[in-house]
Amino acid sequence: MATVTFAQPDGSERRLEVQVGTTLMHAAVSNGVKGIVGECGGQAMCATCHVYVRPEFLDELPEPAEDEDEMLDCTTAERTDRSRLGCQIQLGDGLDSIVVDIPEAQR
Repeated sequence: MATVTFAQPDGSERRLEVQVGTTLMHAAVSNGVKGIVGECGGQAMCATCHVYVRPEFLDELPEPAEDEDEMLDCTTAERTDRSRLGCQIQLGDGLDSIVVDIPEAQR
């Protein structure tokens, strides 16, 4: 199992244990996490699963692919150096726990 913690803008947190290989977006959507919409179903085409990865986890992630990088320019909330699409982050293989902050708004 892998663990993901979603931190809401109000400071509340929700910790989920999910199967290794699950994306952050699928974990959030299937568990009703507020603020993660996932309109495109994980195809990196809508940016409604935008999250801010906590700094201590950034080095565990590969660089964003070109399509993710382009979609991060279309987020409703400000893009930062911690911005990633939840649909592109898979839990497991060295990333068995992560904490992300959910932006104030998604489209």
